[in-house]
Parts: sequence; structure tokens; C-alpha cells
Amino acid sequence: MAQPLIPVLFREALNLVALGVAPEAIKFGTCSLESDKYICVCQNGELVIVDMAAGNTVTRRPISAEAAIMNPVSKIVALRAAGQLQIFNLDTKARVKAHTISDPIQYWRWLDPSTIALVSATAVYHWSMEGADPPAKVFDRDGKLEGSQIIGYSVSMDRKWCLVTGISQAAPGVIAGTMQLYSVDKRVSQILNGHTGTFAVINRPGRDVPAQVLCFEEKKMDSPAKLFIMEVGRDKDAPGGVFRVAPQQIPLPPDAPNDFPVAMNVSPRHDIIFMITKQGYLFMFDVHTGKALYRAKISNETVFVTTAHTDVGGVMGVTARAGSVIHVAVNEQTLIPYIVNTLRDTALAIELAGRLNLEGANELYEMQFNQLLSQGDAQGAARLAAESPNGLLRTPATIARFQQVPPQPGQAPPVFQYFSVLLERGRLNAMEALELARPLLAQGRTDMLEKWLKEDKLECSGELGDLVAQADTNMALSIYLRANVPDKVVACFVQRGEFDQVVAYSAKVGYRCDFVAMLQGMIRTNPQGAAEFAKKLASGGPGGAAMVDPNTVVEIFMGVNRVQETTAFLLEALKNNRKEEGYLQTKLLEINLVGGSPQVADAILANEMFSHYDRNHIARLCENAGLYQRALEHYQAPADIKRLMAFAPAMNAEFIVNFFGNLSRETSIEVMKEMLGKNMRQNLPIVVQIATKYSDQIGCENLVALLEGFKSYEGLFYYLGGIVNFSQEPIAHFKYIEAAAKMQQFKEVERVCRDSTVYNPEQVKKFLMDAKLPDPRPLIHVCDRYDFIEEMTGYLFKNNQQKYIEVYVQKVSPQKTPMVIGKLLDLDCSEDFIRGLLNSVGHACPVEELVEQVERRNRLRLLQPWLEARVATGNTETATHNAIGKIYVTLNKDPKNFLLQNQFYDPRVLGKYCEKLDPSLAFLAYKRANGECDDDIIRVTSENGLYKDQARYLVERQDLDLWARVLTPPDMDNTKKEPASRRALIDQVVQTALPETKVADEVSTTVKAFMNADLPSELIELLERIVLQGSDFSENKNLQNLLILTAIKADKSRVMDYINRLDNFDGPEIAKIAASELYELYEEALIIYIKFGKKAPAGPERTALNVSAVEVLVDHIKALDRAKDFAERVQEPAVWSKLAKAQLDEDLVVEAIDSYIKAHDPSYYMEVIECAEREDKFEALVLFLRMARGEVKEAVIENELIYAYAKTNALADLEEFIAAPNMANIEGSGQKCFDEGLYEAARILFKNINNNAKLALCYVHLGQYREAVEAATKANAVNTWKQVCYACVRAGEFRLAGICGLQILKHPDHLEELTLHYERAGHPTELLQLMEQGLGLEEAHSGIFTELAVLYSKYSPDKLMAHIKLFWNRMNTSKVLRACERALLWDEAVYLYKEDGQHDSAVRAMIEHCTAWKHDLFIECVQKVRNQEIYYRAIGFYMEQHPLDLVRLLKVLTPHLDHARVVHQLRKAENLPLATEYLQSVQKENIAAVNEALNELYIEDEDHERLRQSLDEFGNFDQIALAQRIEKHELLEFRRISAYVYKKNRRFQQSVALSKGDKMYKDAIDTAAQSGDSELAEDLLRFFVNIGDKECFCAMLYTAYGLVKPDVAMELAWRNGYVDYAMPFMIQYMRNLHERVEAIDARTAPKKKDQAEEDAAAAAAAAAATMYDAPIMGNGTMLLANAPFNPAMDMGYGGGGGGMAAMNTNAMGMGAPGMGGMGSMGMGGGMMPPMGMGGMRPGGY
Repeated sequence: MAQPLIPVLFREALNLVALGVAPEAIKFGTCSLESDKYICVCQNGELVIVDMAAGNTVTRRPISAEAAIMNPVSKIVALRAAGQLQIFNLDTKARVKAHTISDPIQYWRWLDPSTIALVSATAVYHWSMEGADPPAKVFDRDGKLEGSQIIGYSVSMDRKWCLVTGISQAAPGVIAGTMQLYSVDKRVSQILNGHTGTFAVINRPGRDVPAQVLCFEEKKMDSPAKLFIMEVGRDKDAPGGVFRVAPQQIPLPPDAPNDFPVAMNVSPRHDIIFMITKQGYLFMFDVHTGKALYRAKISNETVFVTTAHTDVGGVMGVTARAGSVIHVAVNEQTLIPYIVNTLRDTALAIELAGRLNLEGANELYEMQFNQLLSQGDAQGAARLAAESPNGLLRTPATIARFQQVPPQPGQAPPVFQYFSVLLERGRLNAMEALELARPLLAQGRTDMLEKWLKEDKLECSGELGDLVAQADTNMALSIYLRANVPDKVVACFVQRGEFDQVVAYSAKVGYRCDFVAMLQGMIRTNPQGAAEFAKKLASGGPGGAAMVDPNTVVEIFMGVNRVQETTAFLLEALKNNRKEEGYLQTKLLEINLVGGSPQVADAILANEMFSHYDRNHIARLCENAGLYQRALEHYQAPADIKRLMAFAPAMNAEFIVNFFGNLSRETSIEVMKEMLGKNMRQNLPIVVQIATKYSDQIGCENLVALLEGFKSYEGLFYYLGGIVNFSQEPIAHFKYIEAAAKMQQFKEVERVCRDSTVYNPEQVKKFLMDAKLPDPRPLIHVCDRYDFIEEMTGYLFKNNQQKYIEVYVQKVSPQKTPMVIGKLLDLDCSEDFIRGLLNSVGHACPVEELVEQVERRNRLRLLQPWLEARVATGNTETATHNAIGKIYVTLNKDPKNFLLQNQFYDPRVLGKYCEKLDPSLAFLAYKRANGECDDDIIRVTSENGLYKDQARYLVERQDLDLWARVLTPPDMDNTKKEPASRRALIDQVVQTALPETKVADEVSTTVKAFMNADLPSELIELLERIVLQGSDFSENKNLQNLLILTAIKADKSRVMDYINRLDNFDGPEIAKIAASELYELYEEALIIYIKFGKKAPAGPERTALNVSAVEVLVDHIKALDRAKDFAERVQEPAVWSKLAKAQLDEDLVVEAIDSYIKAHDPSYYMEVIECAEREDKFEALVLFLRMARGEVKEAVIENELIYAYAKTNALADLEEFIAAPNMANIEGSGQKCFDEGLYEAARILFKNINNNAKLALCYVHLGQYREAVEAATKANAVNTWKQVCYACVRAGEFRLAGICGLQILKHPDHLEELTLHYERAGHPTELLQLMEQGLGLEEAHSGIFTELAVLYSKYSPDKLMAHIKLFWNRMNTSKVLRACERALLWDEAVYLYKEDGQHDSAVRAMIEHCTAWKHDLFIECVQKVRNQEIYYRAIGFYMEQHPLDLVRLLKVLTPHLDHARVVHQLRKAENLPLATEYLQSVQKENIAAVNEALNELYIEDEDHERLRQSLDEFGNFDQIALAQRIEKHELLEFRRISAYVYKKNRRFQQSVALSKGDKMYKDAIDTAAQSGDSELAEDLLRFFVNIGDKECFCAMLYTAYGLVKPDVAMELAWRNGYVDYAMPFMIQYMRNLHERVEAIDARTAPKKKDQAEEDAAAAAAAAAATMYDAPIMGNGTMLLANAPFNPAMDMGYGGGGGGMAAMNTNAMGMGAPGMGGMGSMGMGGGMMPPMGMGGMRPGGY
């Protein structure tokens, strides 16, 4: 049965739930759909974005927001949380904009990609994403919208009209809608009663300005809903008026009287309104008429958000909770048929078909067109034809109809009216433009055509251009250009002389014309123009490609010796410098170098335009032309370069220098050596420049060796002088110093020695000392810079140059005076001279170095006067005072006073100096350092036994680090033996240093030092000396603490004594330390707690001490009895609590509970409960819980009390407890009792709280099944029903189980579990009865029908088919199908597949299981399959199983099949004859495989008529293979067909041969004539002569007249006596030849005498060009010569004199023997003329 036509396409684009979106988040407010590109959902603190444009990819981001909306076109999201508004760019991960708004937002959406609309409780805002402006208020909400839920907001295209939509509850079951329409210009609002509305822009006929319309639904109380469509924002007096549609009643369905629309969208592609209601109904209306087009229910869920679909039109929406994203669009193929057949609205169908250009109303258009013409309404008929969809009526037949209609008086002809209407609506097609142009051109109204062409109203074509060309060439050119007819465009440009336009146009469109012939004509008459034309051709092609062969152009230009033009052309043609153009590059340079224009070649080479020419050849030409520099640039061989260097003085020096940059190192050296050897005086400056510039490349050493080889120190000096300031090579600097010295440039020697850092100082020093320059300053600079002071001093002293020594130490380097003094002392210089030097240098001399130099030579006393003089001047320099101190210590000049009083010496230096002389002085010097020399003090005092000084220093120093180094020296770690020095030091500390001190910090530091050194015994000794033996520090609490702690660590036996003797120490803290795991002095700790507890006043402090004491007893001593006695003695609750906790830890539950009760402490009730339950002490637990319940109000306590009552079976107490007010969790306690099998207690508890579900389970466990069912009925919970049902099944109570089972069946999720339970229990019969009863339930769902079908397949297959036929649409088809497959019930499976629309599977099942096959069913299903592979499986199945029905199957599947594949399948199975009828039916598609298959069948059947018909009508096959196959067929007709096929494929030779073999001479003659091959025609002609067939000979000459050469025909006729048969041919040939010669004479006739001489020459050239272009008895073309005429050349046949002197009749046709060419004044040297143009063909007589 055919499906009814519906005008919509409906599909589910995706499902949000399937993508992982929570159903509860798919609702209004949290899910948004701003465009057909993105869906945005806020759920559970994350943002889910579905990109529908990217294959429904899902992006999740951890963003907490109330709502989010995605930008319609880009990945920009707007977020809203409370009053916070933010816009984020997800691509750049940056925030675009943010704002905080106080007015709560009720609705928001994107108006466009850059603007968000915000509807608050009081106003409407627009927030632009651009800039930093906050949301702008547009208007205030009307009071009538108060209390309404805002569900929509839209604005018009011009942003001047706004519409806010809200809904509210009006009455039970009735939703009222209110809309506020606001005018931005007028600032006024209007309230509309309706639920939804939108704006749209439509184009109305007869108006240039689109109409902006408002579409909305109006619903007033007690009146039907109506659709309003009206134009807004247009003046009523505007041209065309205001568009408005009369209100149309909305056809609401009868079953939804209170339904209301929630969304309205207008498809701009079709101008159709899509309106969706809350109950899921879709309405479609035409905007232009308001008529309802379609209504259908598309969803059972509410579509809460919609948007327009931009690509195919229509609307997209999301269903609440289900998350189905649906797309509804117009079905353009069925819309018009639906309106015609279903709505039966012909006028609407015609209007929509015309407006939307849709098919389906063709017959209506044709009928109406005929009707209008018959009524004489030509204007209406024209308008209808113009508006017909897809140009249905815009045909030549329509134009002919209008042309046949007689014109009305006073009106334009109907055909012009038709064209006028078409021009108003658009442009004419090619056919219409041609028909319009004919009468206009006949009337001379070309201006109208020009006007319409400028307005692009006419489609241009070649035919139109040909028609217009007769009247206006310019207009024709314009038409040809638009119609893209290249050959005619070029012809127009040539006719106008616009050759540059020819190039540009040809390059643009890729058209190639004969540019060579054009250039040949232009070069003689207009050389400059020819050059420009050739330049344009050189790069005018696509991508700058050449449009003419440059070699040909060069030959043409140079043939007339146009060097300048050739150069200009080649410069343009070769500008891209391609490798393949190397020959032409060489040619260009050569013609200028040889042709007398070397300056042009020089300029080309200078610009480096080319790089692929023959460099050696050009180099030789440049050398011959005197361009030595260019030659030098191109030569590569060193010999050539050396030869050219003889002309170096004549070359530019800068060029020569730059040229050497391209040479290798070895070549450069050889060339420079050659230059210096031939003319050193002239070439030395150039060589120096070269060496200076390329020093790094050639190498400084090589260049120095080169110049030294010619002993050119002058060259060395100038060369090295140019690089020495930048070179980093030592040899350059040394050689420059050497050369400068030889050139007596001493200032340069001194400068380099002073400033350079590169030379080898040792080498330079040696050279200068050996050179003994008159001025030693260079040597002084070298020695000073590189510390050769002693050698310099010795050199100057030995050469009696003491003056320079004085100058050096005074002015050059005073700081190096010590080294000079030292060297002078070594040289036994006079002390007076040395003192004089020192006095002259004065304070500039460094003292420390001087003292070192003098002290090393044991001459320190020499400096005493000088040093004392410096001290006397107030000098505080450390080195000075160190030196004078050493002198005083050596001289024993009151050194102790100096060491104590002087503040400027270095203690370390003098202390070290004094150690060997007097250690006590060293101690004084080191002590003076204030701690910087501590190590030296310790070392000196220890080595010299000064322990008393050491002890006093350490005590006074108070430095713990120093104490540590003394008490634990590093070497002690290795020996593990106490050094004697430490013992001596400790004795001095205890006996002397500490008793002497009165400073507490010194005592404290000393004690800490002993502690850090881990000397407990010594520390105890020290502390007893301080604390117990009486001193100022005996009562010091810290020292008492330290004494006890030290004893705890080092000597535990003394601890108890110290505790009893001392009172001023921190008892609790020391007790904690004593009781720690490290020391375990528990009794001592207990004594401390008791001692301090007794001393403490009553209160928290005493309690804390008593608790600590009992903690020691119970935690450490583990004496619970002593602890209990102690608790009874002190009688403090905290002590009892501590004791109770210890007893509880020891599992003494009863004792612990007793202690807790005495302490009134319920704190550890959880541990007590746990312990009591573990030890099963519930009686005692009841007592504790009663006490705890009085102290603490906790639900846990009361819960445990209930449980204890239950465990002790105190049910009466339990009932009394739960009857009174309590905080217990009755349900939890009941569950606990239930879990432990205390069902009676659990029953009491559950009954108390009416928990019927649990109560029913209790009854089940108590065996009271009837009461259990009653309780389950009250509970009405599926889990309870299940448990009671299963218990009844186990107990065999099937009636009760059935009651429960019927309740379970209502819940699909639990149906499978119920079924499985019955099956495992072995009760399938009872299960079937239960399921059959479930079919009658009101809540019966698909699961019941499905499971019953599955059960039937297992236990009662005979009932399955009837069940399926009744209820197949109410069951889960897939599940039932799987069951059928498992049970091998294929008939039922096929039926289900068919009814479910799974035709692929149905066909597959019938193929795989033959028992389920039924022919009609198979044919019905196979037409609806989607997988095309099944078609071919079906064909294979029918070929194997049902071959007689194969043809019907193929006919049914014909529209869906790949016929080539079917042929291959049939051929493979050798079943082609079975499908002959099918193949003939599909041959019209001209498929190669089908044609070949049919041809094979025709050949096998010897049906030559059908074979020839097939070949003529369908040529898509391998024709050559077919011809080869049948060319040897036994039947003549098949061999003729083979020849026919060869002829069609232009294999004329084979065709003729085959026809000759079969004596089918007519076929052979026709084939030869059609071939166009003169040789083939002549061979066939000779064949007829050979066999003596005169009639065929004559017929051949007649048929192939244009192919047979006259001389051949005459020769054969003359030799064989067939002249009479050949005479008609010759007569016709002579007539044609005569007419051609007359035409040539007319064109080449001379001009009149009175015309100017220049015009005559130009006309002659044009005539020659025309003559060369005109074809003469063939397809060849006369070509101009490329070389001048040479009269000395042989003028015989075949020579170079094949040119033409003048056109005359003797030059045409057949010449006499030897008449090979025309020797008079021709174009000489040309190519041999084509046949028939001045000579016999080769092989002639």
C-alpha cells in the first residue's frame, strides 16, 4: 500500500540522553538551542556543549552556572549565575565581557552574533558583546505581564519592533498567553492576547521593498485561536499599501481543546510558518495567504525550545526530558502534490509552485496558460509563463504560441508583452534573447538591445552575436565576450586592429590562434608594433606562459635583420630566467656582441638578468669585443684569468678587487703572484687592496709569505696596516711590528705594542730586545702589559737607561715598583738609588708587595725609615702597620704595647709572625681579632699549654660553635679517645673560669656547650658544683631542671634523690619526660605527680595532676587495682572516667560501666556499646544507656537502647519506650533487628511507623503470607511486591503470588526479573497464566506483550504467530526477533521484520532460510530495503532457488540496481539468457556491460538485425573487440557489421579490407569517402582498376571527389582506358579550379593609380597575407620565408626556390615535368608548396 503524501520531512537529529545528558537537565532554562549549530545544557556543576555542525561532538567543562546560551555562529558562551553575567570565548579561553545586574533575569537569548537580549522582571535590555558598555535598557515591561513566565522574545529585522511573550495559569487546565508589542520609534506598547509570535521579512509581488511582518497567535477567552499576519513599520500611504492577511482560524485538534502554541518560526526559504504546541502538534501556514497547510502530532513530549534551520529551512526543537532533537522541514517534492490532492486548493498550489520554484503543478500551469490564451488574456498568460516553476512554460513552443496570437488594436504584439513581462522579472535565456533580437534588428532598434545588454537582461550566445554582427560590430564583440566565443572575439579584435587585446583575451580564456602568421605580416610593415605584440605574446598565456614559440619569433625577426626588435622581444620573453631558455639567452648576447652593440650586452650582463647561457662562449665574445671585465667574470680556468690580468691596469680596480672574491684561495694566490711578477710597481696597490679585503679567505700567513717572497716590506706594511686593527691573528700583529720597525715607523711600533692584545708577547719582546730600537718605549709597553718587569728592569739597568726606570715607576706603573725594587736588589743596585726611587714614588707604591719583595731578600730594615715616615703622616693602611709591627717584634721594641694599642695591623698576619717568636704575643695578637682568629687562638693555646687563657677566653667568648670545636674536635671522631687537652680545659673551666665569672649568660652558654658536646658526667659535675654546693645560681629553676634531666639521661639512680632534695623545678614537665618510652621512670613520674598534686590547691590543677597520676598507673604501670584504690582515695569523676576507659580497654565491661556510672560520664558511649555488644553484656548495657540517655540526647543512644531491649527480649519495655517521645531512628533500629532475625521486635517497630514494606517482609519471615500480602498492598512498592511474590512462589502459594505478580507486571523494569524467577523455580505454566492475565491490565505495556511472546517461543510456539499478529505493534520487536531466531521460528521472524519496517532483515532471513520464503512477500519486501547489497544477494538467491521468477524480480528492482554489476553476476553464474528481457528493458541507459551482454546474446542467437539496431542506438561498449570477434563470422551480415563497426571507430583501413574481402564494394567506397584519407581512396581506386570494375571506378571518383588527386585519376584512366569514366571527375575539377583562380585574381588586382603610394604597399602586404591564409585545394598554408632570396640557388623541382613570384594560372594545377617552382622575384628559400601548388607530387613523372 502506498504511503500517503505528507508535505514535511521529519527526522531525529540526535538524542541528548544518549549523549550522556541527564534527563532532568533537559528543560526550559537549563537547556538552550540558539541556532542549529550548538546545544548548551547546564547540569550538576558542568556545562555540556553539543556541536551539531561537527558531528554532534560533546564538550564538557566544569562550569557552575544557572543557565548558558551559545553564540549562534561561534564558540562563545554566555553564562548566568544569580546576577552575574559573563561572556567567554571558548577558543581563546578568555573572558570577553562581564556584568553584574541587580534585576533578576527571567529570560535571555542571542538576538544576533553580537547582541544578547535580557528580559528581567521589570524591563528588557540589549547587551552588546562589543565594547565595554553595560546592557542598554530598551523598554519597561507592561504590568499585565506580571506573574507570567516569559517564554519568548523576538525583534524585527530593523530592530524597531520588539515582542515579549509570557504565559500564566488562567483556570484549571487553561494556560493564558500575554504578549507585549513595543515600538522603538514611537516608544509605545500594545498588549496582545496570545501565546507566541515572531517577525519575518517577505518579498511581495509588485514591491521593491521587502515587507516586515508580525506573525502571532491570538487566543481570547471563549473564542477560537486565530493566526494574525500583518506588516509593521510601514506607512499606510506608501506605494503598494500595507500588507495584511485576514485573521485565519487555527484548526486545533478535537482531542486537545486546551492546547496552546509554545513556539513559532518562519522559514525564510519557503515563507512558511512552523508553529508547535505544548502537546506536540505541528502546524504549517503560508505567510502570504495565512492558509493552513498541514497539521500533525510530532511528539508526545513538550518541545520547549526551537530554532530555525539555516541550511534546508524548517525548524529544530528539543523535547523535554526525553532529549530528542527533532528537525522538521518542508518536503519540496510532495508539498505541491499534497496541496493539490489533499487540500484541493489549486490557486494556492500554483502560487506556491511559482513562488518557491517547485515541481508538482505542471499540468495546472499548462491548463491555466491555455485557458488564459483562449480567453485572449495575453498579459495574464505572459505573467503566468514567466512565473512558472523551473521555466516550465519558457519554451520555444510558448513563443510560437504568442507569435500566432493576433495583436489587439492599440496594444503591443503579444510576443512583445511576453518578453516585457520576462524582462521585468529577470533576464531572458539564450533562446528568448535570440527571438527578441530578430524583430528589433529588423526594425533598427539596436539601442534597445544595447540597453538590455548593459542591464544584463539578455543571456548572450554565439548565435545572438552573429545576428547582431550584421548591424553593429562593437555590440557583437560585447556579446561574443559574454558568451565566451573565443574565435569570433579574436576575429573582431583583428578586424578592429586591437592586437594587444587579442593577446590579453587569448591569455585570459586560454585560446590559441595563429600568432606566427600575424607576426610575419607585421614585422615588415610595423616592426615596433610587431615587437610589442611579440612581447605581449611572450608572457600573455595562463600563469605568464608564452603564447608563441620564442625561437620562431627570433627566426622571423632576424630573417629581416631586426636586431633591436629581437633584443627587445627576448628581454621580455626571457625575463623569468628559465633553464630551458639557455640557448636563447646565449643567442641574445651573441647577436649584440657580434652585431655591433656590445654596450647592450654589457648592460644585460651588468643587470644579471640571465644565468643559463653558455658562459665560456660569451666570455670569448666579450674578450674579443674588449669587455675584459665581463670576460673575466665568465672565465673559470686559471689560465684564462691570468691571461686577462695582463689588462688589469685598464680595468676598474674596484671590479678586480671584487672579482677575487669569487676565486678560490689557491687561484687567488697564483693570480696575485702573476700580477706581482709581471708589473710589481703598478699592481702592488691592487694586490694590497685584494689582500686587505680577502685576508680571512686567503689567509694572513699565505699573504705574508707572498709579499715576503717578493721582499716587499712596503706591501706588508700597508697590507697589515689595513687589517691589524681588526685581525685576531698573532702573526699579523708581529709582522706589522716588524715591518713598521724596518720602515722606521716607530710610532706605529709603539702604538701596536701599546694597544694590541693579539700578538705573542714573548716573540715581540725578544724581537724588540734584539732590535735595540733607539727608543725603548715599545719594549716598556710590552713588558709592562705582560709582566716582564724583571727582564725589562735588567735590560734597562744593563744598558744604562736608569732614567727610563725612574720614568716607568713614577709615571707608567707605580704599582709595579716592588718588582722593580726586587730586581734592583738582585742586581746589587745602590741602596741610595733604591731609597730615591721609593721616595720619588711615595704613597703610590703598594706596601704589601714591597714588604714581600724586600722581606724575601731579608732586607726589611731597609724600609723602616720609609715606613715610619708613612705612619707619621697618619697612614692607616694595614700593610704599613703590619710591616712596622714585624720590625718592632723583631727588634723587641715594646711589642706587647704595640699589639694592645695599635688598631690598624692585621692580627692574623702579626699573630702568625709572632707564633715562633713568642706564643703569648701571638695570643694577644689573635685575641685582638675579636673572634676572627678563634681557631688560631685554640691552636696556639693548645700547642703551648695555655689552657687557663683558653678557658677564660671560651667562657668570655660565649660562642657555642667555638665550644663545639674545642670539646668535640674533628679528630676525636676517628680515635674515639678523649684528648688530654680537653680534660685539662674542663678542669680549668670548672676550677677557674666559671667560679670567677659573675655573668649568668656566660654560665648558661657554658652549660649549653657541655650539653651540646654530650658530656653528661662532666655536666653533672659542673651543675652539682653550681647548684648543690652553694653559689649565686643554686635556686635557679633552669639549672635544677637541667640537673634532673641530665641525671635522667645519664645516671638514673640519682633521679629520685634529686626529686626529693630539690623543690624549684618544673614537676609536670619533668614527669612527662621521665614517664616517656625513652626513659620509663614511671615510679619517679608518679612520685612527682603525687608530690605536686598534694602541693597544688584544690581545683582544675590538682585534678589534672591526679589524672596524670592515674594515667601513669593504668597506662604504664598497668596496676588497675592501685588505680582503683587511688580513685577511691581522691574521689574525682575525671579519675573514675580515666579508670573506666582503661577497664574498657581491658574488656572489663561490667567494671567499666560501673566506673562510668560513678563518673556520670557518657562520653565513650560508642565504645561502651561496641564492647557490650561484643561481650554480649546487654543487661549492663541497658543500665549504662539509661544513665547516658539522662545525660546526652543522642539518637544513637536511644537506637542502641531499643536494640538492647530487643536482645534481652524486653518487648514490653520496648513497646513502652517507643510509645513515649524519643529521638530514636525506629526504621533503622527495625532494620537492624530484621537483619539479625529479631522479627517480632522488628514487627513491633515497623508497625509503629507504618512501614508496610518492611512489615510485609517480617510477616513473610514469620510465615504469615496473607498478612504479608495485605501489608504489601498498603505499601504498594514494587520491591515489596517482588519479595512477597517470590516468597509465595517458594511456599507454593501461587494465588497469592499471582496477586503480587500482577502488580509487578505494571513495571517494565522488573518484568524480566519476575520471568526469570518463575523459570528458575520451574513454574512456566503458572508464569504463562500470570502473563496472559497481565494483558488485560489497564497499565499493560509493551514489555508484557514482548515477554509473553518470548515465553510462547520457548514453551508454546503454536500460540506465537497469533499473538504476534494481534500485538506486534505493542511489543519490543528486536527482543521478540531474537527469541524467534533462537527458537528457529523463521515465519514469525519474517513477519515481524516486515511489519517493523526492517525489510533488509526480512529479505535476508528468507534468503538464508528457504522455508520462510514466499514470492509475493519477498517481492514486496525487497523493494523497500536500504542496503543495496541485498538486491544482489536476492538475485543470486533467485538464480539458485527460483530461476523462473528471476525476471519479475529484476523488473521490480530495475530502478535500484547497478546494471553493470547485475550483468557481471549473471555472467558469472552463466545465466545471461534468463535475463534477456531485463537487459533489453534497461539498455536505454546505454551501459557498456548491458550492451556487451545483449550483443553477445544476439551473436549467439545469430540475430543480426537486433545486433545492428543495438549498435546504432547504443554505442557504449568495446566496439573494436566486438568487431574483431565477428569479423570472421560465418554469416555475411555479421562480417558487414564488423566492417561497419570499424568504420564507426575510424579504422577505415580494416573496414575497407573487410568489405573488399566480402565484395561489398559499395560499403568500401562509402568507407573510403568518409575516411578523408587520400591514400586509402587512391588504393581502393587502384584496386578497382586491378579487378577491372569500371563502374566502381567511376563511382569511387564521384563519391571520393575531394580525396583523389587529379594526376592519379588521370594516370589510372589513361593507362587502363577508363578516360570516359574519369571525364566527369576532370570536368568538375577544372570548373572548381577556375573559380578559385578567379577569386585570387580579384583579390590580388592592383589598386587604382590615384591612391597614395604608401597605401599601395600596405594593400600589397595585406593581399599577400590573405593569399597565404587562403586554402588552395588542400589544408596547407603558404608560409613566408625565413631567409633572403638567393638567385644562385637551384630553381629546379624540390629546390629552395619554392616561393611565388606572382599569382597566375600557370602556377596552379598540374605543371609540366620539371616545372618545380617559379623563379622570378619570389619570396625565395621558402618551404615546398603543398600539393597542387607549383609542381607534381613526389613520385611523379
